[in-house]
Amino acid sequence: MLWRKLQSDTDLPYEVTSLLKYWYGNQENSVKWAGAYSETYRMKCGVRQGGLSSPRLFNLYMNRLLEELSSASVGCSIDGVRVNNISYADDMVLLSPSVGGLISLLRKCESYAEAHGLKYNANKSEFMLFKAGNKTYSVPPVTLCGTPLAQVQHFKYLGHWVTDDMCDNMDIERERRALAVRCNMLARRFARCTEKVKATLFKAYCQSFYTCSLWISYTQRAYNALRVQYNNAYRVVFGLPRHCSASGMFTEGRIDGFHAIIRKRCSSLLRRWRASSNTILCTLADRWDSPWLKHWVQLHAPLCRHLQ
Repeated sequence: MLWRKLQSDTDLPYEVTSLLKYWYGNQENSVKWAGAYSETYRMKCGVRQGGLSSPRLFNLYMNRLLEELSSASVGCSIDGVRVNNISYADDMVLLSPSVGGLISLLRKCESYAEAHGLKYNANKSEFMLFKAGNKTYSVPPVTLCGTPLAQVQHFKYLGHWVTDDMCDNMDIERERRALAVRCNMLARRFARCTEKVKATLFKAYCQSFYTCSLWISYTQRAYNALRVQYNNAYRVVFGLPRHCSASGMFTEGRIDGFHAIIRKRCSSLLRRWRASSNTILCTLADRWDSPWLKHWVQLHAPLCRHLQ
């Protein structure tokens, strides 16, 4: 079916399609365990993990499903733009303002999977009900391929924790813990390196703050815990006294402080957001009442007042 899609839905030369078909049809695999190899066997389904062509081939295979979902008359709406699915490779999120709409989207996924030789793992799938204030809801069973899905209060999507109360404390704590691990690794392995090398490693491993530009709803306690962890990480890596001035040490080392990093990350996302050709992102970028934009303006406001 993939080869038929390559011929009918793309402009690839027939020779390229034949080459890929031959490559996939004649690949052999074996499993290595405790230094021993199993007998070779052939893989007759799936794309090669880590292959440069694999993402495009998989996207082509799933593209019609995304089109069917996007054209459905159910889903959340932002300024007339319907958003009912967010997909990255084989990770898919379905969005609906009602349980009936969600079930309708799930049935479309089931039909597509059956027609294209795919199988969903219901044990790895779950659903979450976003809270609206203090309201409580009774939700009927939601099933995927006949298996009831577990209702959760939080789930991890592409490494970012999403919670039913839309609070970012859990994701901030995830980043704080990860920062502590990376800091200890640097201090243990590179204690004898020069200051310049340590600075380079610190920037590479301790300033990522993955998805920090998405944090808009959190407690000051959780936010300050991450800031303190970042300051202490710098002190540990460079062997500085625990109670030395944070602003002074970052200035002397020419390293961005915590708040500078957050502002840069948010500014970078906003710039890429507004330059994107994606319909959903363009719609969100034009909303001046967006929670993200309001939060980003607040992040820069203290700096502007200081400059004035």
